[in-house]
Amino acid sequence: MYNTSLRIVNNRADAEDVLQEAFVDAFRSLNEFHYRSTFGAWLKRIVINKSINVLRKRRMDLVDIDETGLHLLPQDEPIDENEIQLKVEEVKTAIRRLPDGYRSVITLYLLEGYDHEEISEILGISHNTVRTQYVRAKQKLLHILKSGEAL
Repeated sequence: MYNTSLRIVNNRADAEDVLQEAFVDAFRSLNEFHYRSTFGAWLKRIVINKSINVLRKRRMDLVDIDETGLHLLPQDEPIDENEIQLKVEEVKTAIRRLPDGYRSVITLYLLEGYDHEEISEILGISHNTVRTQYVRAKQKLLHILKSGEAL
């Protein structure tokens, strides 16, 4: 649970606070746990929601991409993923270097296994924004890895 929070908030102290608050909330809300999922999945959802709230408090502004017109801008030239040999530590470092919004979407999708619809609900943004944020986060991540900025 700590690692889940840390990947989202990218700050050890915040992740520790999130974890403590999540366990306290889970304990207080045990009567609301109705075995529709595993206890671990229920607790993980609490941790993720609290982590997202920390980012919101930091004024993480995820703007609906449809409202900005940014989806009309030409895309950067594609990066050939096969050319890049990835190492685990480089990837972790590169993910930590992503802006909060990108890091949240890519963490929830790739590492936590949520689909775009679930991420849309968690973050309170449109499905299209999640897809666009994911694609751009992936491109930014590949750029950081390819350029050696993660070292």
